[in-house]
Amino acid sequence: MSEKDSEQKRLKGFAGVMAKQLEPVNNVQRFKERFKDYNDFKLLINANDGKYAALIKINRGNLIVEGIKNDDKATMKKLKKECDGFLEMTTDLFFKLAMGKLSNAAFSKKWITRKIKMKGMKNVMILTKLFYYLSDQANKE
Repeated sequence: MSEKDSEQKRLKGFAGVMAKQLEPVNNVQRFKERFKDYNDFKLLINANDGKYAALIKINRGNLIVEGIKNDDKATMKKLKKECDGFLEMTTDLFFKLAMGKLSNAAFSKKWITRKIKMKGMKNVMILTKLFYYLSDQANKE
């Protein structure tokens, strides 16, 4: 078993789902070209009702997802400060957002009422670019 396979097996919960969705972007040439200058970029995505958060790292055009247990508040607070971007909401809201069932107005309302927590909005928007590179439309261009 290769190191990548064993790393993939260790990821559980929300981090495992994010890894399965995002790691294929490493095979997209446009992603590698666009993110080749990113050095030690970190984006923390936390489903606060789950046991694991996903730490997305981009380093010179290579994306890695790590699973972080989110049961220790002090560790999560320290990690939030170290990351370039941070997004936290319930798993249900993540899936609604990913499937496009959460409108901009609903997203804004939940952000204002702190059901969605965010730091570094510009950096969090990189997540949408990652999903774009995985879409069929990006591969056709």
